[in-house]
Amino acid sequence: MRKTLQIILLSFTAGLGGAYVFDLYKTNQIAPSSAADSSQFQLVNNRFNDGERMQNNRSSLPATDTDFVLASETSTKSVVYIKNISETAYRTSYLDWFFDRSPGKQTQISSGSGVIFSEDGYIVTNNHVVQGADRLEVVYNKKIFDAELIGTDPSTDLAVLKVDGASLPAIPLGSSKQLNVGEWVIAVGNPFNLTSTVTAGIVSAKGREINILQGKFPIESFIQTDAAINPGNSGGALVNKSGELVGINTAILSMTGSYAGYGFAVPIDIVKKIVGDLIEYGEVQKAFFGGEVSDFDAAIAKRMDINIKDNAAYEGVLLSHVQEDGAAAKAGLEENDVILSVNNISVNSRSEFEEELSYHSPGDKISITYKRDGKVKSANLSLTNREGTTSILKREIYTSESLGAQFESVPKVERDLLGIEYGVKVFNIQNGLLRRVGVSEDFVITDINRVAIDDPEKLVDILEKIRGRVIIEGVNSKGREGYYSFYLR
Repeated sequence: MRKTLQIILLSFTAGLGGAYVFDLYKTNQIAPSSAADSSQFQLVNNRFNDGERMQNNRSSLPATDTDFVLASETSTKSVVYIKNISETAYRTSYLDWFFDRSPGKQTQISSGSGVIFSEDGYIVTNNHVVQGADRLEVVYNKKIFDAELIGTDPSTDLAVLKVDGASLPAIPLGSSKQLNVGEWVIAVGNPFNLTSTVTAGIVSAKGREINILQGKFPIESFIQTDAAINPGNSGGALVNKSGELVGINTAILSMTGSYAGYGFAVPIDIVKKIVGDLIEYGEVQKAFFGGEVSDFDAAIAKRMDINIKDNAAYEGVLLSHVQEDGAAAKAGLEENDVILSVNNISVNSRSEFEEELSYHSPGDKISITYKRDGKVKSANLSLTNREGTTSILKREIYTSESLGAQFESVPKVERDLLGIEYGVKVFNIQNGLLRRVGVSEDFVITDINRVAIDDPEKLVDILEKIRGRVIIEGVNSKGREGYYSFYLR
């Protein structure tokens, strides 16, 4: 019996050994069949025969005499490392609630990149890099600076910080309008906490809309590049061969969260306007056209029963909605008009149209060329602010520590979009009553116990004093009506 067990054990061990040797032989000898498998195969065996493989593949590498040394030297000294530090309260057990013990605090740190925009210490980065921060630090030249948050714009995912400093190396500014598809660019940032990292690629597209930005009126007209952008690059610089800033790195297209071929940057011509407004006013003076447009193509033309004779008929964007009493309506524009140009600049996608508007401020006059019933017409109109006027607006935010949130009145243009007459938006929800009852970010409160809410201070006063059954009514960020019901003692 013992001899039989020994034979079985020996056979089993020999079988495992044989399988291992066969698998090792197969891995190093058999080439994969598909292109995707080939790439994996080279990666797996990257540590074997590197010199020989590089020699064999040298002829397949792209030939270029482009020198990125000057651009790298110019831009790396203007890119900083940003630390987002936040503290969240937590309780270790239910006994903490029962005995009313003070909660503990857990510190969380995330990071990103930023670009020195001016010599006196203004730094531009992404909104998502600084979002939710209790404290912001900028690391530059091995020194740590406390940073003040000047303003943010979720619609473009941009933010501006300020540090105390003088004669800082502000990055030279280029022009994204003059940037061409196919042109070489480099991305500078701090991916994976690796400071001052430079990667090179080309501009693979412009005017990309990828539907990632927050806010009711996002401006998405990204520069697309194949220069490697990874987590930590956010807020870093996209520069041309001369070292001039042409974009702020913002997003990657990836199924894994790491670089997979394409990155996206906010064009510098948009950045200039946003940063200037945030520094001067604390918020962006966004210009509104008084309508919404959508891409115009063959499918839409067929649905709208628009006669198509040639490819030129697909030029422009479709005016899909006209706001009542808005600038477009006052200029005589109607739904289903096809807008061909803004100030004689052709617009063939929604992103191009929104980008042209983003350069302007409320009160600016623009000319529109459009087509209606096959005839080309023109109109002049004055752009407005979010309240439908042309004056300068400053964002007024009301904060309540007991409710754990910030509040602001909903502007007219957003009320029209949501189909409400009044309301107060809730945002930046932290520890407090509203989080405990489950109120969602950017929920618009219209009524509390059937009392109309049209002012943030009124909302806070009611919720801090009310007792008994409470019913909060309103609409979420997508315009869907809903309510929250709870009881306060």
